[in-house]
Parts: sequence; structure tokens; C-alpha cells
Amino acid sequence: MQGSKLYVGNLSYAVSSQQLEELFANYGEVKQVNIIEGKGFGFIEMGSSPDAEKAKEALDGSDFKGRTMKVDYARPPKERTGGRGGERRGGGGFGGGRGGQRRY
Repeated sequence: MQGSKLYVGNLSYAVSSQQLEELFANYGEVKQVNIIEGKGFGFIEMGSSPDAEKAKEALDGSDFKGRTMKVDYARPPKERTGGRGGERRGGGGFGGGRGGQRRY
């Protein structure tokens, strides 16, 4: 059985949390709405798995504010390893990461 958290994609940047909550409330209790600002997607947590399933089935591929929504079950966040993701090693500048050594 899937969870109760849904991913909602292809949203207009003008869509508000309240508008999404009102839309999804037609399919059950909405516990939380989280729109990722400036990205065109967000997450909806429904009150139960059956409510999430109803909303997904009804709204995936439907038109909302001129855009075709993508609704699917949210995946768990990726586990992060290390303390400074994307840490670079080696020297910068002219050496191209070779500790500052120049080759001509």
C-alpha cells in the first residue's frame, strides 16, 4: 500500500497553497501543502492512503490553471552522505585542480 504523501508537478508558478488545498480537499482530508517556490511542483499530504489514491487517480493528467498536472506518490528523500555535498578537492585557479601546478 502506498503512503499518503503526493508529488504534484507541472504547476503554474501562480498557484497558491490554498488553491491546491481546496482542489485536493475534494478527495479527502488535506493535512499539509508544500509548494516549492519557483520550481513548479509541490507536495500534498493527505489524511489517509485511500484519500491519496482517490486524489491521484482523479487529478493526474487533469488541467489546473491552464497546466496539465502530474500527480504521483512522493518518493522518500534521498539519503545524503558526507557533510558538504559537492566538496571539491585539489587546488583551484590556473592549475586545473592539480594543486596550482602549471604545465606549459
